[in-house]
Amino acid sequence: MKFPKRAVILLFLTVYCSTCLIGQDNFKTEAREKLAPFFTTPKEWAGRYGSYRSPLKFYDGRSVKTPGDWKPRRKEILTRWHQLMGEWPPLLENQEMKVIDSLNRDGFTQYRIQFFWTPNEATEGYLLIPAGKGKRPAVITVYYEPETAIGMGEADHPYRDFAYQLAKRGFVTLSLGTAAATKAKTFSIYYPDIDHATVAPLSMLACAAANAWYALSKRPEVDSARIGIMGHSFGGKWAMFASCLFEKFACAVWSDPGIVFDKSREAVNYWEPWYLGWYPRPWRKRGMITEQNPAKGLYPRLVAEGYDLQELHALMAPRPFLVSGGSEDTPARWIPLNHTIKVNRLLGYNNRVGMTNRPAHSPTEASNEIAYLFFEHFLAYNEANKSYPGTASGGK
Repeated sequence: MKFPKRAVILLFLTVYCSTCLIGQDNFKTEAREKLAPFFTTPKEWAGRYGSYRSPLKFYDGRSVKTPGDWKPRRKEILTRWHQLMGEWPPLLENQEMKVIDSLNRDGFTQYRIQFFWTPNEATEGYLLIPAGKGKRPAVITVYYEPETAIGMGEADHPYRDFAYQLAKRGFVTLSLGTAAATKAKTFSIYYPDIDHATVAPLSMLACAAANAWYALSKRPEVDSARIGIMGHSFGGKWAMFASCLFEKFACAVWSDPGIVFDKSREAVNYWEPWYLGWYPRPWRKRGMITEQNPAKGLYPRLVAEGYDLQELHALMAPRPFLVSGGSEDTPARWIPLNHTIKVNRLLGYNNRVGMTNRPAHSPTEASNEIAYLFFEHFLAYNEANKSYPGTASGGK
């Protein structure tokens, strides 16, 4: 399918910066053929939208009828959620990573790096750069700590070495994690500090990822138009909010985060203080919402006022994303995903929303293979010049 020629859509695409959306909307290569089944809503779930509020209606009830209508509606959603969660501090657009040390590994160089991911907090992570010349696509991976994604985490957590595996496939990867907060069992990022947070911690994680995007984009090996993000569980929530709230991410993989609110699932715990339920300490006991242990902070307000995360998913359109679903994101999640599919169709796009499903929460070799193919299709393979990672591209 060719890009629509109507001027309003061309203008719309300009607003979205050149996220390159590589691969167009059809599946021709071997990778596309393998991906195609996961970008088709199963018949059981097709056309079902549930009780989720339509992103194609303004908050005052007006309908979004044209691609031109979507631009102000998208802005309305983004503005409203930032108002609810707290405004980000100014993004750090001009910093460069500090290299601490380096290590030659399996066909790539691993750099331990440092940069500021908030105005008052620096972090350390790992930058993996494959051998070769030219600008490459890149993927940021996010988790509880940065070692797991580079293959140096706990042995009992297999198939979470996303940064390592993608580097082996020719991607520049940046592995990040909230190591100090995880050790302290506070998990997240609190701005300006944990006792005076003015931004919901999950939104602040997204802000940190946006600052990471800017730092990574300054690397000469990276094509800034082809940077994606991926995470699992806690990292899946982080990657989802980051890619939805920061449009410079070209695409994303969200591994079993729980893509919408679901108080029946303990792992879909957006009510916890380190996500959307922050309030001054002492905090509630971690776990399910009960009368004796209620949710506090922003989360109960969001639920009471009818907000849910399908609104944020819609901010991705027309950028592609893949839900790597497990126990928390079962095939029934196609119901909220159908809303973003509908937005993409209005804009003239198909095959931009995908989901795989596995029985358990943990990633598998098979689910990861589809995730990596997703990045190869939408980031690494350039349909225009049949180029692959390691060759020069037209990006910045």
